[in-house]
Amino acid sequence: MGKPLPCGEPGTGRCGDRWIQLVLGLLCMMAISSPQYVWALFTKPLTDSLGVSLAEIQVTFSLLIVLQTFLSPWQGLLIDRFGPRILLSTGAILTGLSWALASGAATITGLYLTYGVLGGMGTGIIYVGTVCHVAQWFSDRRGLATGLVAAGYGFGAILTTFPISQVIRTSDYHRALLDFGVIFGVVGLISAQGLKRPEGSWQLAQCELTEWAPSQKQRSFRSFTPAEMLHTPIFWLLFVMMAMMSTSGLMVVSQMGAFTRDFGMADVLVFGFPALPLALSIDRFANGLTRPFFGWVSDHIGRENTMVIAFALEGLAMTIWILTRTDAATFVLMSGVVFFGWGEIFSLFPSTLADTYGSKHATSNYGLLYTAQGLGSVLGGPIAALLHQASGSWIPVFEVIIVMNFATAILAGFALKPMRRHWFRAAWIWFYRAVQRRRIGFANGGQADGA
Repeated sequence: MGKPLPCGEPGTGRCGDRWIQLVLGLLCMMAISSPQYVWALFTKPLTDSLGVSLAEIQVTFSLLIVLQTFLSPWQGLLIDRFGPRILLSTGAILTGLSWALASGAATITGLYLTYGVLGGMGTGIIYVGTVCHVAQWFSDRRGLATGLVAAGYGFGAILTTFPISQVIRTSDYHRALLDFGVIFGVVGLISAQGLKRPEGSWQLAQCELTEWAPSQKQRSFRSFTPAEMLHTPIFWLLFVMMAMMSTSGLMVVSQMGAFTRDFGMADVLVFGFPALPLALSIDRFANGLTRPFFGWVSDHIGRENTMVIAFALEGLAMTIWILTRTDAATFVLMSGVVFFGWGEIFSLFPSTLADTYGSKHATSNYGLLYTAQGLGSVLGGPIAALLHQASGSWIPVFEVIIVMNFATAILAGFALKPMRRHWFRAAWIWFYRAVQRRRIGFANGGQADGA
């Protein structure tokens, strides 16, 4: 049996296919990014309209992320079984419906059930399904590909931040939720129709391509099931690291409207624009750009080395950010640096996981790791709001987050890196012994046939 043809050679017809899959996945991600990344625009009008506290409102955001993440293992299993088209279409419908129904919610419970529960289920299906879908198509450039498609989750909100802010200002938040909910649902549903799984022969061909980067030398020779993965310490270290980094970023995402007002900059003009929507737009751009950039970097210098650089960058940027909180222009610009150091977790962690445990069960496996995002939403949402309420200041909240940033960078360099090095050394030994056993089996069979 000959070696499968690599991408781009006549007769394969696959190189174009996979880039189409990436573009469609990118559109799906863009359609579901706003429920998380423009949430800060809704906290003030929702608090005033429903007559509840900030901590109560932030439970909605936590529900969105918790449902998005804690259901992802089961959603991953369904996607593995029924394919991406059916499940992602369902996710798009649920996401659009969550905003449309939330527009008419008259109580905090109604907001929880619509924006939080339905939105979390819909966005979770699309996020986990799309990231793992492109990871299967791009095993040779997994960091770059997952980074590009995850960038849609950051870039998508760039297109909607100012329009949604304008609708809220000129009309009300009810109209913004209804109109944009319909748009999100339609765009996601149409994009999902072109998604398809890669054929087994295509995945094999990708596995046999020449190893061209340091990260390619650290890839599992076999695929581990979710049950097998849960019994390994590397998974739990990745879980703790992702939970800490998720807490950091989601605290900023969910609380930015609140602490920007407390710092006296909500109504300040920066470069002729209101500070909060301008910062949110810059953040979305940085949050989108960082995912393919650091994914590409990790393909060349390794996952752990890239994590050290990115996580330390966020810690440093957040330190400068809080020290310059009285300077509106610096505050807005540094918010972008903070997100540039955070958003890459959505390319680095799934690619690291697939490298370590293989591609076959990538969707289900990442669904389990992605639950760390749910834990981070609770710590960064209502728990951070309660810490602020108890201390009367955002400074202690930032201090905890900064410590988490630097601690995760240290874990990446001094714990994860040696653990994975040992893991792949053992994998090479396993692979060598398997090849030797196969050779011995062929030799014994040949002798038997010749006897």
